[in-house]
Amino acid sequence: MNNQLPYYLRLCVKLLLLFLIGWIAYLGESIIVPIYFSILLAILLLPLANALEKLRLPKALADITSVLSAVVVIVLLFYFLSTQISSFMSDMPSIRKHLSEHYYAIRDWVNQKFNISYTQQTVFIRNTTKQITSSGGSYVGHTFSSLTETFLSLVIITIYTFLILFYRHLIRKFLLAVFRKEHLIKVEEVLVESKSMVKNYMLGLLIEMSIIAIINSIILLCLGIKYAIFLGVFIAILNLVPYIGIITGIVFTILVTLTTSSNMNDIVWIIISIGLVHVVDSNFLMPRIVGSKVKINPLMAITGVLFGGTLMGIAGVFLALPTLAILKIIFDRVDGLEPWGILLGDESHNGKKGKIRKVKNTDEPTQNTESAN
Repeated sequence: MNNQLPYYLRLCVKLLLLFLIGWIAYLGESIIVPIYFSILLAILLLPLANALEKLRLPKALADITSVLSAVVVIVLLFYFLSTQISSFMSDMPSIRKHLSEHYYAIRDWVNQKFNISYTQQTVFIRNTTKQITSSGGSYVGHTFSSLTETFLSLVIITIYTFLILFYRHLIRKFLLAVFRKEHLIKVEEVLVESKSMVKNYMLGLLIEMSIIAIINSIILLCLGIKYAIFLGVFIAILNLVPYIGIITGIVFTILVTLTTSSNMNDIVWIIISIGLVHVVDSNFLMPRIVGSKVKINPLMAITGVLFGGTLMGIAGVFLALPTLAILKIIFDRVDGLEPWGILLGDESHNGKKGKIRKVKNTDEPTQNTESAN
């Protein structure tokens, strides 16, 4: 029946369906994002949970241990960052001293280049300070609200991750039961390849972050910046956040530099070098390293990241690539959607037309355990 419709009508229906999915994702961001992150984290922790079950641990205890191990790693990372930041705060007198030196140097430069008197500069600074102070309450409130929402989201993601791990066999049986028997092989392939893709995606992120951290640390060490290794790692983490992350990392590095240096050339070189690293990462490393792990061509990877950021903000940027990869896996196995899978993939993978085969699910501990659930 569908094949009897004109092509443009079928295309309109598909585009309308994509629009509705995007609209639902935009409206349900607060619900979809925690669940999606929980699914990704659960897949990442699945090998650990299965290994603990093979050691004769009860299922619930194995899942709780896996989730708590991830929580411990995240807490240790935040503890490391917080201790480093607190040590920076102890250098505040040095920061004030060097800021004062840079302030008077900039005043002299503005006076000489633009003929703006010191009195006019002082009036401008006072007016700007009053405006910032008047709106400071709203900024503080917004920041507190954001931190509260982030903490609540982390708690929700932790609970969701445990529940997804605990009921993973039930969820798998549901997905297999939704489709007819003749499609079970394709559904099995989609599930297994999706889990493998998520693991590769996480590995790609770690590789990309490691490269950026090493390059940033080497550059800062060559410039003689204090806390160079920590700052290199910190910038690499913030670099995952588009636009805002790299700006925050550069500003933070400049503030640390002000504690030990009064030379403006160091600040200029930090901005230039870290900015160039960010450009190379955004246009080469991220699409090729992370995009190649999920078998998505750089064009679609960049486009997907932009759409994800528009729909769901920062969370959409992280979720865009695994979503595209899962869609490609589905498109390659659904009749009529193969061209969309070709569009998402690269030439090396599109040239290899794989045959449908039954994939053994190696992520489950035993078949008896699954059937028992």
